Amino acid sequence: MAFHHSADNEVDTSSGIPRSYAWVVFALTFGLLISDYMSRQVLNAVFPLLKGEWALSDSQLGLLSGIVALMVGLLTFPLSLLADRFGRIKSLTLMAVLWSLATLGCALAENYQQMLIARFLVGVGEAAYGSVGIAVVVSVFPREMRATLSGAFISGGMFGSVLGMAAGGFMAQHFGWRWAFAGMALFGLLLASLYPLIVRQARIAPQRAVVAAGQVADKISRPLRTLYSSRSVISAYVGSGLQLFVGGTVIVWMPSYLNRFYGMTTEKAGAVAAIIVLCSGAGMIFCGMLCDRLCRNHPDRKIVLCVGYCLGSCLLLSLAFALPFGTPQLVLIGLGMLIAAGTTGPSGAMVANLTHYSVHGTAFATLTLANNLLGLATGPLLTGKVSDVIGLDNAFQLVPLVSIAAAAVFLYCRRHYLLDIARLRGEPGREEAGATVLEVQP
Repeated sequence: MAFHHSADNEVDTSSGIPRSYAWVVFALTFGLLISDYMSRQVLNAVFPLLKGEWALSDSQLGLLSGIVALMVGLLTFPLSLLADRFGRIKSLTLMAVLWSLATLGCALAENYQQMLIARFLVGVGEAAYGSVGIAVVVSVFPREMRATLSGAFISGGMFGSVLGMAAGGFMAQHFGWRWAFAGMALFGLLLASLYPLIVRQARIAPQRAVVAAGQVADKISRPLRTLYSSRSVISAYVGSGLQLFVGGTVIVWMPSYLNRFYGMTTEKAGAVAAIIVLCSGAGMIFCGMLCDRLCRNHPDRKIVLCVGYCLGSCLLLSLAFALPFGTPQLVLIGLGMLIAAGTTGPSGAMVANLTHYSVHGTAFATLTLANNLLGLATGPLLTGKVSDVIGLDNAFQLVPLVSIAAAAVFLYCRRHYLLDIARLRGEPGREEAGATVLEVQP
């Protein structure tokens, strides 16, 4: 997941850029984000076919999925730094070409080892796209539109995930799993070839933006310690990551679950899993809106909501996976996933409040790292290992229990949250922090 920050003293970099051109930049950058997630998630739709053809264990399948999230978590910082120095448009184009060619490599893989290398390269290509892509988008629009654009851009991850699983399942069912990967690769290469021809660095980054960036950079070194200086912010990182262990795992393994225990074809399993992913995406928006409404005058309520989302999803998903296979189970899974990712918005708001506004980009990158290392990469891998021992249906009954640990971390955060907020606002030179912190949600 990606976030964006705004500081009131920033220069309006959109001045002089035609609005029509700005929307073209958004459409192409958004399209590449969809390609990013389609290339990442198409694998989940073809799990059953790969397992049957190559006799893979669930641990091996989980690693194929988890290695992409792991690379995204580990490489976001260094690759974003290189993009800022090398040029964002060139970097985005190279990223898209790399993940598209790597996805094509998945289609051509002859064995598990080759597939694993190709998936590793998919993760390398996708690692910094979210942070660099949102930087390009917000630079071409007025500041007052940044919250709307950030939310719209982030939703591309869900759209891409749904399209990747649904389209991947359809193509795998009718043309074979290799064409599922090839289709995603060709879509990405088409957009990557158009992007640098239409989106040009000189048009979206005039000289005044370079000067403004230098002025902002001069203010960053001192507040960096707010990224890790309070118990509350560390708890927000850890709690968010643990809760995404649950949601991320269900999304990755749901097509295989539907195939094995409901007897669904690859195409139908991908379509049903896509609906569950949409439930998760809708829940992120709804839970974030609820947080903004209820916590306007009570900032610590967002932590109470996080605890509620964790325990509520644990209850619903535990009950769902204890039920016999059938429609009631699928309904409960959808309801559980509706709130399973609900902590994403409040967690982002807590991180924004607990860190200095000038380093919010780095703070949200740290949150992304925690989400990937503790949840999105670890969850599918560990679940696959457990599934090899006790079966996927029994492994799914254990996954929701991680939400209890996430709730405990958020409760610990609540004990220190208001004190840490007061301490941050009371530090010399930070008087403006409370006024400029922007609550953000996915």
